[in-house]
Amino acid sequence: MRARSLVFDLFGDYLRYRGGTVRLRALTALLGCFDVPEPTTRVAVARLRKEGWLAAERQGRETVYSLTDMAWQMLDEGRERIFGRAAGPWDGVWHTVIYQVPESNRAAREQMRKKLAWLGFGPLAPAVWVSPHPRGGQVRAAFADEPSVKLDLLQSRSEGAEADRDIAARAWDLPELGRAYADLLAAYRPRLSGYRDGELRGAEALVERMTLIHDYRHFPFRDPDLPHELLPADWHGRTAHEVFLEAHSLLRGPAEAWVDTLLDAAAAPAAG
Repeated sequence: MRARSLVFDLFGDYLRYRGGTVRLRALTALLGCFDVPEPTTRVAVARLRKEGWLAAERQGRETVYSLTDMAWQMLDEGRERIFGRAAGPWDGVWHTVIYQVPESNRAAREQMRKKLAWLGFGPLAPAVWVSPHPRGGQVRAAFADEPSVKLDLLQSRSEGAEADRDIAARAWDLPELGRAYADLLAAYRPRLSGYRDGELRGAEALVERMTLIHDYRHFPFRDPDLPHELLPADWHGRTAHEVFLEAHSLLRGPAEAWVDTLLDAAAAPAAG
């Protein structure tokens, strides 16, 4: 786990509920649980501030950091994709994005692909991406400030259920994704009983919970959250999501207790 990712995860899962700010020495202590040395923490924080993700202010002799609005927006969007799942029956409508990007603007093309994947679209053909979810408005909003990108958003239906499953099979590598979910289940489902029994405390609980998030956070980029009509019969995705949610909840108490311990320790000298 990289230091910058840990900073975002600590804000998103803990610090946002504790005032949304953190002293540098408290952040150093938190990252120290993951064997991140103080110089690395300082470099990561400086870079995040330079890139516009962190704001800083002086409080006496100390520097206090908070996330910028841009960073909070990114975290909220990520949290929705990680923890949420589409509910209700599918209406059978495919939402299609057809884009044109100049060959000279490779950065915009790569960003387009990453954003479409994050929003649950899959590539059906070159520059043609599809999704069973109505997220075209989010695609337009993401590239509203990129005049070189031309978008066409279409809605359509296929010839029937068999054609729908074929579209899903071509747009996403569901067998490989299913194997990845099976690996996640094999790693974390056996640990649930230990989580329930409170076997992890202190820094161990915090590290375990953050590692869980780190291991799971890649799936929203790969998993389009397809309706059950489009999924293989032996699909592990929903079960893996339920295990993730349960493990995340079970580790919450001990992990938050350790975060509070470190934050209190960092604040104590200033209070005295």
